[in-house]
Formats: sequence, C-alpha cells, structure tokens
Amino acid sequence: MNVLFLCVGNSARSILAEALVNSRAQGRVHAYSAGSRPAGEVHPLAREVLDTCGIPAMGARSKSWDEFATETAPHMDLVITVCDPATVAACPLWPGAPLTVNWGLPDPAAVQGDAGERLAAFARSFTELEKRIELMLGLPLEHLSPEELAGQLQAIG
Repeated sequence: MNVLFLCVGNSARSILAEALVNSRAQGRVHAYSAGSRPAGEVHPLAREVLDTCGIPAMGARSKSWDEFATETAPHMDLVITVCDPATVAACPLWPGAPLTVNWGLPDPAAVQGDAGERLAAFARSFTELEKRIELMLGLPLEHLSPEELAGQLQAIG
C-alpha cells in the first residue's frame, strides 16, 4: 500500500508522518509526502525531533505534489491530509485518489515563541502522528474494503 501525506508546505507534519510510516511499517506500507506550496526545505525542528527519536529521515525533502501527479509516479492507494483544522479549506485535494482522509493537526512551524516552545510544538505533532500511525498500522489494511478503511482512518484522525 502506498500512502501520500499532504499538507501545504511539506516541511513538518507530512515529513514527520512519512518518516514514521517508513520506519515502522516493515514494508507493509510505503509513505511519501508532498505539499501544494512546498516550503522548499524540511523544517530544522522536524529533523531534530526525528533525529532525537531515532527515526531515519535520510532523503527527506520538501517537494511539490506535482511529482506524484505524473504517469511515472507511484500509484497512491491512500492520501492523508494533515492540515490544521482551522485552515482545512486551504488543504490540497488529491484528484482521483481512491481514498482520502484528513488527520488535521496544528502546524508546528507556525508556533511563535522561544526555542523550547517551538520544539515542544514539533514534539507534540510527532507524538500525535505516532499514535495515529501506530493505530493505522495495527489495522488489517489488506482485508478492509475502501469504505471500512476510510471509516477506521477517520476515527483515528
């Protein structure tokens, strides 16, 4: 199963989710991430949280969802948007995806404050995504109908 995590900037939440799935799915699921208006770089605090938690992020980069809309791109079985619930209207929609769900999370890159407060926001996003991804990977993904899977994933998010 291929899953694409989408947000606007592809610098924090979607990068964290991609790295988490690829480190925990044991080959059952392969994750990608992208943004509708990519920031152009992975946020340094996203990298710091992944490094601290021992999650490999080699090759992680902020990229446009256009890379996944070509004929040669991998087919996506699932698209999960991780946009902030307050800005979900700005969240990118993936045309033609067989299954799309939203796991809205506040954008940690938007948090203002000192270094500790900003790092704590990234840690909260990581922890929430980790919980959701562990629940997703605990599902019998191969045996659920698209409707059942959508219901389960919406309940998780």
